[in-house]
Amino acid sequence: MSAEDKLRNKAEQLKGKVKKNVGDATDDPKLQGEGRRDEAKGTMKQAGEKVKDAASNVKKTFKK
Repeated sequence: MSAEDKLRNKAEQLKGKVKKNVGDATDDPKLQGEGRRDEAKGTMKQAGEKVKDAASNVKKTFKK
């Protein structure tokens, strides 16, 4: 996983967490939902990148 992708995904997670917290503080269900969605999106992208890394490592192992 490139550092740029990892940073971008973490930023999306953080953005979602902030939106959710602001939504909680202002009692705005729309903002809460957007925050949960953004946070989940960032988490899923992180997971996808980790799967790519694992597949790459397996591929490298069998090439040796």
